Amino acid sequence: MGSGKTTAGHLLADALGLPFSDSDPFLRARFGGSAAEIAAAEGADVLHEREAEHVLEELAGERKVIAAAASTLESPVVRAAMRGALVIWLDAADEILTERMRSSDHRPDFSPTAMRARRGHFFQEVSDLTFDVGVMTPEEVLKAVLRELAAG
Repeated sequence: MGSGKTTAGHLLADALGLPFSDSDPFLRARFGGSAAEIAAAEGADVLHEREAEHVLEELAGERKVIAAAASTLESPVVRAAMRGALVIWLDAADEILTERMRSSDHRPDFSPTAMRARRGHFFQEVSDLTFDVGVMTPEEVLKAVLRELAAG
């Protein structure tokens, strides 16, 4: 959602020596289109089911860093599966997320305010760590996560 989850995820995976999985390449490889293309052709519900499939499949496999689409939190099955993982929420002010999404054509229409109203409580429910990427760079997020892991 324009929060830098792919960049921060790659950095974290590299630092921990783990594989990295992102919903966008998963969607292209498995279903032949971007999130926006799938939503336009088959509807948002189908897109969200496929994004949830990504998370569930990756959580069931080997240990890795997963960049999950925000929509996945609407699934109680996904939220339950996330309970066994370290979940990091990369958040920012709505204005920042909106601006970042304007530069991207792979996501469908995006409203951070609507997303937060619909999913914010799910983020709070599952997240172990939250970072404001409006003020932190991906490198700063990496350092903060590594500090938390070392302390934990």
